Amino acid sequence: MFYPFAKAIKQHTMKQNFELYTKEDQQVWNLLFERQWNNLQEKGSTVYLKSLSEMQDVINKEELPHFQKINQWFEGRTGWSINVVPGLIPVNDFFELLSKKKFCSSTWLRSIKNMDYLEEPDMFHDIFGHIPLLADPVFSSFMEAFGKLGVENKENEFIVLQLQRLYWFTIEFGVIHEQTIKSYGAGIMSSFGETNHVASGKVNFKPFDIQEIIQTPFKTDEIQTTYFVLESFEQLIDSIPFMRNEIKKTKKLELWNGN
Repeated sequence: MFYPFAKAIKQHTMKQNFELYTKEDQQVWNLLFERQWNNLQEKGSTVYLKSLSEMQDVINKEELPHFQKINQWFEGRTGWSINVVPGLIPVNDFFELLSKKKFCSSTWLRSIKNMDYLEEPDMFHDIFGHIPLLADPVFSSFMEAFGKLGVENKENEFIVLQLQRLYWFTIEFGVIHEQTIKSYGAGIMSSFGETNHVASGKVNFKPFDIQEIIQTPFKTDEIQTTYFVLESFEQLIDSIPFMRNEIKKTKKLELWNGN
């Protein structure tokens, strides 16, 4: 998986060795899944909950996620697949994978002693948090377009920074207005504490403004304080042409300044 500004490590060709999971792994997955599924019923986006329900044959509390089965489920639907990675990967590799409709995931799962805090995202974050919304056609299209935009501009550090901010405040920590404010970002959906933090309302909710988002710094090592509220997932699609226009302006300015 990719986290902005994370230390890059060499990417390897890997696979999920399903037979190596332990009884504790199964217990942890069951506990995490049931606790967060129940927690999200009044707090999670209806689109996310609908997508996860549709995927219940391959993502459920009873069994650890089997990546091959999940990939088969996506065939004939939105066409995504899981690409196994050893951990944090370079941002350019991440863009490349998304552009090909491949979402990267680790295969390791947190221990029962560390149910709530992790320095790096694990399989629960990647699969429970990220994968369900890839079943939604609108969100799926946004993710693919986002990846392609990253590939096209991977050599420009300033543009990559803007894309990292867009990723952070939408794909990781996005919220949406559905009568009340509901969560959809993977960093929230996979976190019991962050879900309740958002639902408390004791945070700074701002209207979704792409211009403000790409100018807003963030921190990866603490709970979020500011969230940008979508009115619909179509706003994510609309952010792509907006970003293309911003990128054109940036490149013209750089050319003008001789960079």
